[in-house]
Parts: sequence; C-alpha cells; structure tokens
Amino acid sequence: MKYSEYIQYDGLGLAELVKNKEIQAHELLEIAIQRAEKINPKLNAIVIPMYEQARRRATSTTLSGIFAGVPFLAKDLHQEFKGVQTSYGSNSFKRLRYTAKQNAEIVNRWEKAGIVNFGLTNTPELGIKGITEPDAWGSCCNPWNLKYNSGGSSGGAASAVASGIVPIAGASDGGGSIRIPASYCGLFGLKPSRGRTPWGPDRSEIMHGAVLQHVLTKSVRDSAAMLDITHGAEKSSLFTIQAPHGSYLESIKSPPKKLKIAYSTASPIATHVSSDAIQAIEKTAKFLESLGHDVVEDTPKIDGMLLAKDFITTWFSQCAYSLNYMKEHFGVKDSDFELDTLAIAALGAKSSAVDYIGNLNNWGKYTTQMNEFFEQYDLYLIPSTSSIAPRNGEVKTPTWQIPILKTLLTVGKTHLLSKGKLIEKLIKTNLEWVPFTQLANITGLPAMSVPLYWNSQNLPIGSQFVASFGREDLLLQLASQLEQAHPWFTFYPNIGI
Repeated sequence: MKYSEYIQYDGLGLAELVKNKEIQAHELLEIAIQRAEKINPKLNAIVIPMYEQARRRATSTTLSGIFAGVPFLAKDLHQEFKGVQTSYGSNSFKRLRYTAKQNAEIVNRWEKAGIVNFGLTNTPELGIKGITEPDAWGSCCNPWNLKYNSGGSSGGAASAVASGIVPIAGASDGGGSIRIPASYCGLFGLKPSRGRTPWGPDRSEIMHGAVLQHVLTKSVRDSAAMLDITHGAEKSSLFTIQAPHGSYLESIKSPPKKLKIAYSTASPIATHVSSDAIQAIEKTAKFLESLGHDVVEDTPKIDGMLLAKDFITTWFSQCAYSLNYMKEHFGVKDSDFELDTLAIAALGAKSSAVDYIGNLNNWGKYTTQMNEFFEQYDLYLIPSTSSIAPRNGEVKTPTWQIPILKTLLTVGKTHLLSKGKLIEKLIKTNLEWVPFTQLANITGLPAMSVPLYWNSQNLPIGSQFVASFGREDLLLQLASQLEQAHPWFTFYPNIGI
C-alpha cells in the first residue's frame, strides 16, 4: 500500500482491509511510522515513540477487535502504558524518566479493540492550557500552517490525525481539550457525558467528572465505534451513566429527526469573537436549515462570567492538588515546573473550602439552567473557539508579568492576583481564545466540534454542538448527517503528502 492510499481510509476502513487479509497489521504500522518519521520533525506531535512495542504487537497472532491492526497514538497524559515512559507534558516526570506501573483502563479498552499504539503525543504541562507548547517538549505545530499551534491540551493528537499519521488518536477534555484542537486542526472531536468513559485504575475521576477521555478522528463513525468500545464504568468509577440503547455506530446509520437548534456567537465572558468564528456558525446555521432543521438565535440564561470563575476555581485547585501530589510522592521540586503552572497552582491553593463548595453548588445551578434550556431545544450551536488557531508563542505570559509573578511566588502572595476586578481580567486572559467550551465540562453535557469551515487562509475553525445529558447518540447522528452532506474527510493540509 502506498501512503496516498493509506490516507483514503479511516480507522474502520483500515481494519476492514486487515480483516480481509488485503494488508497485514505490521505493514500498516510501518506506513504510519514512515509518515511520522517524515513529518513529525516539523510538527513535534509525537514526543515518546513506542515503535518496538508496537512492532511486537502488530505481529501478534492474537490481535483482534473492531480496530484490529489500526495504527494509533495515545496522549502523554493519563493514558499510560505499563512500563512506558510518560511525562504528562512536564519536565518533572521527563527528568525522572517516570514509567507507568500499569495500563490505564482506557488503554485496556482500546487494546481490546485491536489498536496498535506506537507513541505518546505532545500535551501542555499537566494538560492545563488550551495550547500545546510545554517547556518539556516544545510547541506542537498545526499541519495547516506550521506557524500556528495545534491547540490543547490534546494538541499532539490533533496534529497527528490532521497530518495523516494516524486516523485516530487518544485525547481527553477537561475544559475543551478535545474540541479546541479539533477546531484548530479541522477534525471531528466529541466530548462524552460525565461518567461515560473510565478513569481507572489509578483514579476514579478528575475535576468531579468534568474531564473525559475519548479520541480525535477524521470520521464520525470512528468516534462512534470507539465510544461503543470504551463507554461504561469500571471498579474505580465514581460516576456512572446509563448505558446507551443500542450501538452508537448503528445509530449513525439513520439521520436525526427534524431538530430545533438554538445558536449564539456571543462570548459568554464578553470577549472578542472573530469574524471567522461568527461566519462559521452563521454558515452552519444556514446549512442546518437546508437540511430541514429549525434554527433559532437564543442562549441559555447563564451568567457566563460566574461560570468561568467557577471553572477557573476548580481548574486551578486541581492544578494545586496535582503539584502537591507529585512533589509528595515523587520528590519533584517547584523548579521542575513552568512558571505559569506554579502561578496557577498557587492561586488554586488559596481557595477556601467554603468557597470551593460554593463553586460546586453553582455547577448544579448551571446544570438546571441547561436542562430547562433543552426543554425548548434539541441542541445548542456555538463556536468551538473564538478564532482560528493562535500562532506558536502568541498565547503566553506577557514579558512584563514574569518578574511580577516570580516576586509574588517568592513571597507567597500570588493569590492577590485574584482579588477584586483582577479576577475578571485573569479569567479573560486565560479564556479569551476559548470561552465557549467550559460550559459542557461544568454541566457534564456531551459536546462536539464539527469541521465545517475553513477561512481564506485555509485555516479551520469548528462548529460546536452541545446536547442534553447522555445524548451522544443525537450528536453523532447529526454529525454523520453533516459529514455526508458536507464531507471533510478528504481535506488534508499540504504538508509533505
């Protein structure tokens, strides 16, 4: 098989070839590795190769499952393989050459489906940013234009899929980390409902179930098939969710009923939304109408700034916990972490228990408001991101702030940044590029980014749909309908093809 043939297939298509003995798994793997060796030096998408493990697996006679033989890449964050180095995007673990003691449960389920994983992908330190440019590994470039970033935190995964190294890659989403890079890289990215996919065995959940594991794909059906494989609780699960009625893969064979869809292009935190993002949503709304759906401009009655503040409180507190855990159990030091990570952790550590519980109670209010909204509408359409991808190095702490942060960290006063009106400025600085994605994480609702728009510079931006709890099937049905009516599978960036 030539590479030009390889990229004509999605994961299920490649698996079908292996099943029919038209190609062997090890041959597919070598095509993927050759592609990676050719373009990864430009992209910096794969940071920890696993070639030898993959070659042994690809020649195994016991390889089976719906994705048997399909080349795959996991994320270098909470998708551990026993005995394999993992860094979580941080110099702390990279310098330790930390290796996992057991597989993550999500990895076990992927392997049961037959994937052949040959590396771990780039991610920001501890996955805390919407861009991927960690000090540990460097920037992950966007295949559509190498001067731009691939987004985060599943940036390496998105870059690898968009560039045609693999048709599917492992990803995760705690504040938009599947949907953001999907938007920037022209991919399909689904964040499942709270509790849909597992976190064990090392942890039961992250951020009260706001963080979910799934994949980034070129095709909708690959995402649906992967969700069929991975959904469901395991022994350490804190949250459980009712199993779907039937298969997600089967559900996309039928188009959705006529849907009533609300849409908005306004930033919930009153930040700038680019003309590209607005055009993407307006064109998507018209496209939906042409397919027979009712589309109405409306938005939930939620205080977007308060929701963002509650998200930031949880996000920063989680970062503080992670640093404390790593320092306590692995002996790493503050000097092993990036300045931004230290500042975020210092802010999170100052949240009082009373304030934190108040924050969590607000999550319930937002969930109630979304449930009321979905009594009127089937879906909510908003931009995935406020613009096309930022340039590499564009989203960073301003030079003038660095000495201030260092001083505040030294004297233990970083929390002063969150006082008064400074907290609103802090929120806008952190979320201005990505103000639309946290809603689904806080409320636990499923959401997806669909690639329907490329601008005049040939850079993509996604259209995001949010559904009511547990309705991944409805999202996937609509995505499949959109995919058939407006195909994007053959869209590949001109990067050494």
